[in-house]
Amino acid sequence: MSADPATEVFVTHRNLLFTVAYEMLGSAADAEDVLQETWLRWAGVDLDTVHDQRAYLVRITTRQSLDRLRTLGRRKESYIGPWLPEPLLTTPDIADDVELAENVSMAMLLVLETLAPTERAVFVLREVFDLPYDEIAEAVDKTSAAVRQIAHRARAHVAARRPRGSVSAAETRDVLAAFQRAVETGDMQGLLDMLAPDVVLLGDGGGIKQALPRPVTGADKVARLLVALSGRTTALSLQPAQVNGYPALVVRLDGELDTVMAVRTDDGLITGLYAVRNPEKLSHMQAETALRR
Repeated sequence: MSADPATEVFVTHRNLLFTVAYEMLGSAADAEDVLQETWLRWAGVDLDTVHDQRAYLVRITTRQSLDRLRTLGRRKESYIGPWLPEPLLTTPDIADDVELAENVSMAMLLVLETLAPTERAVFVLREVFDLPYDEIAEAVDKTSAAVRQIAHRARAHVAARRPRGSVSAAETRDVLAAFQRAVETGDMQGLLDMLAPDVVLLGDGGGIKQALPRPVTGADKVARLLVALSGRTTALSLQPAQVNGYPALVVRLDGELDTVMAVRTDDGLITGLYAVRNPEKLSHMQAETALRR
């Protein structure tokens, strides 16, 4: 038995809607909630009155994401320690799309966090998905002229903060493989050779798991910390994975998912390390890895 037309349309555009919500929220769990809310609203729509079904769905998703983004902003104010986006297990085809991979990378999502909610929505819809200004204007309830101004401002803001150059997944994979070997063997000099002088290590435990209370900056400090952590236990295992469009490391402790570590590289050196330990942010990935095993 075939699905009803509303369901068919929603399923057709589901991946697009999820990516819009995830790029705006930095959380797979919240993106799924937004999609549920979008579906509930979509199911009650008379399809005969909808001229552009994709645009209509994007509009619902964007507005629901904006509402949730403002709520999350208040929640982040009381968050314990650094806040990092929820890591998302991605497939190789996303890595092949260099532009999309860059836009869902951990480094880029952290840049998007510095935008105001409406700026973030406009940037995502225009720069990532190339939606027309008129369509974006309807989604964010602004005039087309205002959206053009917001887009210009957001582009300049992001350009000043985004990774300095486009890095391929293959380049990141090579750097990450060397990084993994150095951590596993406690190779201090090897780490110093691949860490940028101003590298930053961020840890997100959310007050649930022990993590770095504040960023650690500088190659020497970061390398010493990594060597110390790697030498504390033999129950740790590091495995490469595709996370947020780029190679990353999944850290398991006694076989259980403990940390997801993403990296940012510029000019062949690691400039950012993002370690997510908060179990609430790993639950979606835990389920995904279980399904793929």
